[in-house]
Amino acid sequence: MNRRVGYTLLAGMAAVVVLISAAIFAGFDGERGTPGSAPHAPHPPAAPAASGRWVGTWSAAAASAEPGTQDGYAQMSIRNVVHTSVGGTDARIQLSNLFGTRPLTFSHASLALAAGTGDPTAAAGTMRRLSFGGEHSVTIPIGGQITSDPVRLAVPGDADLLVTTYSPAPSGPATYHPYARQTSYLARGDRTEDATGTAYTEQSPYWRYLTGVDVWSTRAQGTVVALGDSITDGITSTPGANHRWTDFLAARLRDEPDVPRYGVLNEGISGNRLLINGSRYSPTNGPSALARLDRDALSRAGVKAVVVEIGLNDLFKSPRQLDPDKVLAGMRRLVREAHARGVRVIGSTLTPFGAHRGYSHRLNAVRERVNRVIRSGSVYDDVIDFDKALRDPDEPEQLRASYDSGDHLHPSDRGYRAMADAVDLDRLRRRAPEAL
Repeated sequence: MNRRVGYTLLAGMAAVVVLISAAIFAGFDGERGTPGSAPHAPHPPAAPAASGRWVGTWSAAAASAEPGTQDGYAQMSIRNVVHTSVGGTDARIQLSNLFGTRPLTFSHASLALAAGTGDPTAAAGTMRRLSFGGEHSVTIPIGGQITSDPVRLAVPGDADLLVTTYSPAPSGPATYHPYARQTSYLARGDRTEDATGTAYTEQSPYWRYLTGVDVWSTRAQGTVVALGDSITDGITSTPGANHRWTDFLAARLRDEPDVPRYGVLNEGISGNRLLINGSRYSPTNGPSALARLDRDALSRAGVKAVVVEIGLNDLFKSPRQLDPDKVLAGMRRLVREAHARGVRVIGSTLTPFGAHRGYSHRLNAVRERVNRVIRSGSVYDDVIDFDKALRDPDEPEQLRASYDSGDHLHPSDRGYRAMADAVDLDRLRRRAPEAL
């Protein structure tokens, strides 16, 4: 090779390096930087920089088909308001037709930051049109779900997002989460990319179709998923305040020093059971925790650990399961399935419900037997003693008065905070053992 040819090759290689570097730095704006993508990009955005990872920042479990929605929400825009646990530079969403009876078409979908807490108005410059495989219109088959292409958007932790969908035609029953404790909005016609909230005159206490939001993060190390019943769902927490125990846990993981930086996903369903699916008499109780473990927990982006809070409904909802060994066997099955996917499982003791209308000494004896075995360490990888955190020291079969929402079963906001404070954050990052 002569000297001139060598110089030419070196110059060409240098130019390639410069072009690649320029492309990388032009596309990166930092997790709290200025959003960098145009809201109407005709093609899917470039994949995020390789230095980060996808983690879950928000989720809600699909519980059932919404009653009275046989034709879905044709020619209506649904603006779901959701709250993030961690931030990132890019975002994507998951939509579900799990309980639909016909294919579900969305011709338009968008994502934006809310201008204020619970506000249907988008923050200036944050509206992003979503695509699915490069197309703005998508049809989800019966029982299916889909993840959008990522969009560049600086998403903060502890912030509200607006996820809006528009269906042009009837589609069958809407898949929904009925106890959101958050106000969302509806508007007539295609108002998907309306930055103002003036068209959104109808309020709703539900989340419809939307089951998850992920962010691309260079800070978060993974995701922790809370799988549970109404206590995890936060059914008695203050509406719009984000005071579920998982919200308080997310705040600890964001703010405390020397703890794992994990996103927190709430996969609680009110009325949910460990062993039995919801029936036609209680459809919103959802599929059992065993039936939905993979979909709602193990398949979530970046999942490192699952926290399981479930079992009370198996004791006092008909048909009752009064054999503690069967309840414990179901819990151990959850752990085996999670371990097969390399995911750690932290289980909680069953919380007190003395003075609740469903209480009996026999049921409490079953609860205490299950708790003794859980505390022995032979069921889960680790234990969170929610029973100890919430019970009245003088009457341990009951909730502490200040932690009681008033129904003697579900915690108050203070009780939910006490639950989050009972979680040993350092134990969330331990590796899952091959066997207990």
